Amino acid sequence: MTWSEMQPLLTQGTYDTLYMVLWSTLVTVLGGLPIGILLVLTDTGGLLQNRPLNKVLGVIVNIGRSLPFIILLIALIPVTTAVVGTFIGPTAMIVPLAIGAIPFFARLVETAVREVDHGLIEAVESMGGGVPTLVGKVLLPQALPSLIAAVTTTLITLIGYSAMAGAVGGEGLGSKAITYGFQRFETGFMLATVVVLIAIVTVIQLIGDGVVRLLARRGRTA
Repeated sequence: MTWSEMQPLLTQGTYDTLYMVLWSTLVTVLGGLPIGILLVLTDTGGLLQNRPLNKVLGVIVNIGRSLPFIILLIALIPVTTAVVGTFIGPTAMIVPLAIGAIPFFARLVETAVREVDHGLIEAVESMGGGVPTLVGKVLLPQALPSLIAAVTTTLITLIGYSAMAGAVGGEGLGSKAITYGFQRFETGFMLATVVVLIAIVTVIQLIGDGVVRLLARRGRTA
């Protein structure tokens, strides 16, 4: 396969991969952020202490994290079809990608929020600050560098998930690698998809690390 033949396939595959990953990351953040915060607030000593709820959330998150993505992808076909109308294509893949990543991201959020100085939390509580004040004024701002790092890690994880999604009707670079690289024995094309995936991951990691360093510097000078 010549470069002129590979280029449109790689371009379309890259577009589909980024489309799936970016939208599923947005859904993951919207779903995983409140769950991660609730895991902290409902724990012993938290402002919303509720051990039964905390245990239930913890079990749900642990089950979600323990399921291999390829199995989850197949199991969610009825859900994906009900939500999108089909289980094939990049838009359909957003559903299982997000559902698979939300528990993973929620744990990262929980870890990031637990690192916030307890002295600041106690100060807000002593002044009568409620949950919105605690979350909006202390937890999220203080944990922001760690949360950005968590989003970066989630993005990279979703890129790997999206490549697996290509095996069961998803589009993207994973699908292109299977169809044109593996099934047609085009080793050159397979290597090209790997290089593009490495480049995407590297760029995302560099951007994420840069934002974290910038936020950390601002925090030290504030």
